[in-house]
Amino acid sequence: MATKPVEIVVNPREPHFVGDGFRVHNFIPSAYRLDMQRMDPIIMLDYNSKFYFDPSDTPRGVGVHPHRGFETVTIAYKGKVEHHDSSGGGGIIGEGDVQWMTAASGVLHKEFHEREWSKKGGDFQMVQLWVNLPAKDKMSTPKYQAIENATMSRYVLEDNGGEIEIIAGEYKGIKGSASTFTPLHLFNAKLHKNALATFDFPKHFNTALLVIEGEIIVNESEPVKEDQFVLMANEGETFTIKATADAIVLVLSGEPIGEPIAAHGPFVMNTKQELIQAFDDFNKGKFGYLEE
Repeated sequence: MATKPVEIVVNPREPHFVGDGFRVHNFIPSAYRLDMQRMDPIIMLDYNSKFYFDPSDTPRGVGVHPHRGFETVTIAYKGKVEHHDSSGGGGIIGEGDVQWMTAASGVLHKEFHEREWSKKGGDFQMVQLWVNLPAKDKMSTPKYQAIENATMSRYVLEDNGGEIEIIAGEYKGIKGSASTFTPLHLFNAKLHKNALATFDFPKHFNTALLVIEGEIIVNESEPVKEDQFVLMANEGETFTIKATADAIVLVLSGEPIGEPIAAHGPFVMNTKQELIQAFDDFNKGKFGYLEE
């Protein structure tokens, strides 16, 4: 198989706060053609790099807000988040866990630092993705998937090299537990120093890496540091990651949906008219009720 080369390594942008609980670097949509189409079906990536929050009796976070037309995927590396939504989904996302919320036809939700964690404070590190839905599924019924780290599928690398946590998709015949609407691979590569892992994705899949911790070399030629994002070219199929220090790397690869994207605020649809309808439905209370 041909090698999939690196297209560009992207430094984190200046962080900004979402609510008062999430200090994020936005990688998608952002500069260098990383618009909502370039990593389709992943249309947004916010990265809360490691950040210390002081203890607080009042949990920080984001209050009630709507979504329609896509899914939110929250991956917790450090800290805990508590989530509730108007479809009845909710719970605590602990360290290493993943929350996969399908907003689809519309939900209200809120997310805050978990109350007991907030009282103690500490390092907080998370990724939130928005995964687009194809037009035929945008108005499907909302659902919620809680993926605990303890139950996550894993591939153990040889020679004590570490492991690949498989959140969604498949790695070397081992499937992740998340159900997806379109082909999507989402892994945490947890590599010990000098370990090497190989990945194979179709060349037309949009593929990227985010170094959560440590340092790596991609294809034994491209060094990447902690908190940097790597966009892979849509060429070839195979690439390698070698850890030059103990590392955690988020690996993302998905088949493009290839449909028009009309996005405004919390709604991602296919046409402007569908956006207008989403705002109208929200204002009429059709997304349900959720207490502040």
